[in-house]
Amino acid sequence: MDLKEIQNLIKFVAKSGASEVKLEMEGLKLTVKTGSGYVESNVMQPVVFPQTMVQPATHQHIPAPVAEAPTQGESDTAEALNLVTITSPIIGTLYRKPAPDKPNFIEVGDMVQKGKVVCIIEAMKLFNEIESEVSGKIVKVLVDDATPVEFGQPLFLVEPA
Repeated sequence: MDLKEIQNLIKFVAKSGASEVKLEMEGLKLTVKTGSGYVESNVMQPVVFPQTMVQPATHQHIPAPVAEAPTQGESDTAEALNLVTITSPIIGTLYRKPAPDKPNFIEVGDMVQKGKVVCIIEAMKLFNEIESEVSGKIVKVLVDDATPVEFGQPLFLVEPA
């Protein structure tokens, strides 16, 4: 895990509202604590590597990549066309495929049934299948594969059948 990945993890945890996250991987132990408007993390690596402390400045703000959300015009259009929006029930990283070497769950123009898996959202190493809430045709995909999503963020537009 490089410094950039650690910084992205810190930003993700800070945005999620979690007070503490511990991550242990082969050769790496990471604890991220948040609260009082600052983020603190300690990174410990094996003896072979020097110990590294990462503590971002509290005044420094680097926005995380934001997935495309519908604009006001798109929202109005979706409502006018009676489209249903499938939204994210949790925060995490959205994956449109069940595995890197597999095709996407759904594409624009595909028909979905209520309960069909449309994507996976990974949150804290747990993979949550997100199912369609309505039967119909996928009109628009609003997020890219492997991008962070927020709670309530629109993911797909569906034309009900």
